Amino acid sequence: MLWWSPSRTGARMNTGAGQPERTQVPCTGWMDRRAVVTVFGIISLSWMCLPACAQMRIPPETVQQWANTFGKQLSALSTRYSGSLLLQKKYKDIEPIVKMEEVNGMELVKKFAEEMENMLGRKMKSVKRMAEAAEDADFYHEYNATLEFDYYNSMMINTVDEDGNNVELGGEFALEENEHFNNLPVNTQQSVIQVPTNVYNKDPDILNGVYMSEALNEVFVSNFDKDPTLTWQYFGSSTGFFRLYPGIQWTPDENGVVTFDARNRNWYIQAATSPKDIIIVVDTSGSMKGLRLTIAKHTINTILDTLGENDFVNVIAYSDYVQYVEPCFKGTLVQADLDNREHFKLLVEGLHVKGEGKVKKAMKEAFRILNEAVTTGKGSLCNQAIMLITDGAMEDFQQVFEEFNWPERRVRVFTYLIGRELTFADNVKWIACNNKGYYTHISTLADVQENVMEYLHVLSRPMVINHDHDIIWTEAYMDSVLFNTQAQSLLLMTSVAMPVFSKKEETLSHGILLGVVGTDVPLKELMRLAPRYKLGVHGYAFLNTNNGYILSHPDLRPLYKEGKKLKPKPNYNSVDLSEVEWEDTEDTLRTAMVKGETGTLSLDVRATVDKGRRVVFLKNEYFYTTINETPFSLGLVLTRGHGKFIFTGNISVEEGLHDLIASDVTLANEWTYCETDIDPHHRKLTQLQAVVRYLTGKEPDLQCDEVLLRQTLFDAVVTAPMEAYWTAILLNESGIDDGVETAFMGSRSGLMRMFRYVGAEKRAAKKFLSASDKDNLFTLDHFPVWYRRAAENRPGRFLYYVPKEDMRDGRILIAATSVTVTLGPRTAVAGAVGVQMSLDMLEKRFWAITAQPNDTDCAGVDGLCPLSCSDNMDLSCYVIDSNGFIVISKQRNEVGRFFGEVDGSVMSQLLRMGMFKRISLYDYQAMCKVNPHSASSARPLLSPFYNVMAALKWFTSNVLLFLLDFNVYGLWHSDRFVEAKASFHASSKKSKGDILQPCDTEYPSFVYEPSIKETNSVIKCGRCQKVFVIQQIPDSNLLLMVVQADCDCSRQYSPITMEPREVKYNASVKCDRMKSQKIRRRPESCHAYHPQENAKDCGGAAEIRISAILFLTSLFVSTLIHR
Repeated sequence: MLWWSPSRTGARMNTGAGQPERTQVPCTGWMDRRAVVTVFGIISLSWMCLPACAQMRIPPETVQQWANTFGKQLSALSTRYSGSLLLQKKYKDIEPIVKMEEVNGMELVKKFAEEMENMLGRKMKSVKRMAEAAEDADFYHEYNATLEFDYYNSMMINTVDEDGNNVELGGEFALEENEHFNNLPVNTQQSVIQVPTNVYNKDPDILNGVYMSEALNEVFVSNFDKDPTLTWQYFGSSTGFFRLYPGIQWTPDENGVVTFDARNRNWYIQAATSPKDIIIVVDTSGSMKGLRLTIAKHTINTILDTLGENDFVNVIAYSDYVQYVEPCFKGTLVQADLDNREHFKLLVEGLHVKGEGKVKKAMKEAFRILNEAVTTGKGSLCNQAIMLITDGAMEDFQQVFEEFNWPERRVRVFTYLIGRELTFADNVKWIACNNKGYYTHISTLADVQENVMEYLHVLSRPMVINHDHDIIWTEAYMDSVLFNTQAQSLLLMTSVAMPVFSKKEETLSHGILLGVVGTDVPLKELMRLAPRYKLGVHGYAFLNTNNGYILSHPDLRPLYKEGKKLKPKPNYNSVDLSEVEWEDTEDTLRTAMVKGETGTLSLDVRATVDKGRRVVFLKNEYFYTTINETPFSLGLVLTRGHGKFIFTGNISVEEGLHDLIASDVTLANEWTYCETDIDPHHRKLTQLQAVVRYLTGKEPDLQCDEVLLRQTLFDAVVTAPMEAYWTAILLNESGIDDGVETAFMGSRSGLMRMFRYVGAEKRAAKKFLSASDKDNLFTLDHFPVWYRRAAENRPGRFLYYVPKEDMRDGRILIAATSVTVTLGPRTAVAGAVGVQMSLDMLEKRFWAITAQPNDTDCAGVDGLCPLSCSDNMDLSCYVIDSNGFIVISKQRNEVGRFFGEVDGSVMSQLLRMGMFKRISLYDYQAMCKVNPHSASSARPLLSPFYNVMAALKWFTSNVLLFLLDFNVYGLWHSDRFVEAKASFHASSKKSKGDILQPCDTEYPSFVYEPSIKETNSVIKCGRCQKVFVIQQIPDSNLLLMVVQADCDCSRQYSPITMEPREVKYNASVKCDRMKSQKIRRRPESCHAYHPQENAKDCGGAAEIRISAILFLTSLFVSTLIHR
């Protein structure tokens, strides 16, 4: 049989004898002319047909021989330079003297929860001491309207004027970098005061509050002495100032403005009020045009900012008719989580004005929603309020209130009169005062913040009068406003807070809230109480809130990159447990944890490693329980199989210490072997230094984990021979193979040994296993990538891969294998060992192996012979791993890429044949680009006269409304115009296509099916056929592939990529997802009513004189607009 092979020199025929011959056309003089023409035509046609009709023959036995040879060399290199056989033998030798135990997950989760409860309990005690001190200080303080008092203003400290003198409210303030506070310069003996830019820092209310709260300094210092793990302690005053300990120098934003206002923070709002249902009713009639609508929108957004995940909300607009801002939410309340709040804000920006303001229908609709929530048991089932935002109310409301709210007045009504006009002030105030609410008048944007905050003080009255000091815990958050350093501002934390009340008898019925005290708890410190070494390779602990939101989870990704800067995702603190543990499709785990139950659950899961590129199939067991006195639940995950067992062995401290201090040893510095944060003198110590000082008796007062220390010392002794082995290899006369760079091993106790075979100047990888290489080190969240991947492979069988991130650092390959300890049917992973090599060295070996010399005996070979990967341009040869990533290719830029991106035709065939499987994975924390689109600007052509009248109407109405909203004096001050210009430029900076928003994505991962060890196939691609042969490389996770390169199938087969695809939801599904209310646990306390409340304190307005001419003119214009 003849096989055709295209060649650079022409077509060749394989005769079977191993020597290709060029076909020739015989030319004879006696041949008939017609016969010559016929023969020539046939031969010409056959030559034309060859590219379309013939195919290459790649001998599978040749490819198999290459795979076997390369596999043996790889295995020999990996085994020799890693020392894996020695390490496995050392752990095999100690099997008779170790004890193997099954990890009791339920016992473990209860123990961890108890320790967390104790830690959080200490924080709560500190907060209680702060609240008591503040209330006592206020009780004995007499208000002095003429008080003069200098204090340390955090903006002014250590600042001098042009003459070198300290500025007012400044002064010298000692600051020193402190490791406990992320190396920020702080003063641990003194607190500072911060006042927002829009609050006068020498206002009598501010001065009296600051003077009174000086008593907190002593309590702050005392708390920190009693509990050195405390971080920031603070008091947020209801008047606007913020007292912070330890003292720091405040840095304003780029505009020199301090936007931070403690009263806007979630810890303040949650502590000051009970859960609430809020209906925001906004007037969008024609009279609300211009600045009034801008103020109204800002008021809505400010109200939304005062809501948290325990609150519920909806927004209704009204003019001639009632309109839900989000039609999907019609007739219901939705949880005021971050997603929904931001969604409302976007929709509010699109509000327009027209028609008359008929508020009666809107109020009825608002009452109907709130009444239905009570009837059906939805919403907060606590406080209920309507926030009416309008520039006037002319209708008779009494009938509405008599029907829906009187006499109980269960729903409070807060009213916000927008604009300078006071014609309807009495009506608007009457509504609030007769429904236990509060009336405020907002005439400028600067008035919004202070006036909105008044409603919180009213809602807090029942709690204040009753003196119920409820302690609250916030969801996870980052304080990027308070802290300007990235290390501090991107730190996830939770806060514990408590309200502070006035205890004076004369103000009891007014229910005066003095403010809120609190302290922060970094979540990573809390998670240290669930140490990684007890959970195994793939095990982890996580926390969620009573609302089902993630507080801490190793798969929580709260940040995204915008350019080169890391920023919090818009919805980073409202990621639901079901969006991370998405294999729990029935929400069984979520429901049980939200309810505060204790139990266990088993799930088969698809976990990912290496930045989500590779999938690992695990059988996980979940254990969960509640943390008492908090709204949190703790979950624990153990992997069935090796993850369920742990072994222990005894060794003397002297022997273990000797091997622990070897030069090649490091410990996981993010793990807690010894607590170094209690004593300030210990904070500069690394974990290894702390362990050594404790074991040598130099620091006997250190609090250390005795179980972890025993494991670490045991591992140090067992693995000690590795250093001598690696050194002997280095000094061997035969020398080191070029390209072998680093040997390394890690144990279950976080102990690592590393040996560099070559100096930094010769290494391809500069970053690998350095302090910044978090993926390959033991961290608080995970074991190294190579350790986790090796654990899922047979001990002794090396796993090879090219690190994605290190492609820029150097062209390297990592080889790793696991080491186990087995006692009877029980096996535990003791560690992993490996070697890092350069790809250049492996490529040289590979191309040498895959090149048959010209004198190769091709007898009996059915196909191309001799065969060469490096010299034959018609062949493409690859080494790919079991997830389809290219390890070796002729084209160096293809290394590290997914093979389907390079050749979609072959990958498609492999998937059809079952040699690879496509695994679907989901990411519910993704960020997707907003599709740029713009509304059509086309308008119907109108008559010239209508256009002129419309322009005149627009000009007249806007000028008059402008005159009403601003006084003449204000025109001489250009600040407003500067602000408007700045905000315009800021808003127009970024195009819509550059904006990222949260989304759900589906993306694939690919896995090799090991039961199919070899295959060859033909792919038909139009006029040509592509042949390929693939063989498994023995004792590895690698495959060798030889592909016919001259047949282009790109038109018939698109590349197969691993790019995520956004999951698009139709309008109905999207609506259901947005308004669905999953099971949640309501806070235990509710303070919505107290009989002694003074409801007559319902707000007021200063008298403002207004021009009668302007007023009458505005009424005329308003009538014109409404037509």
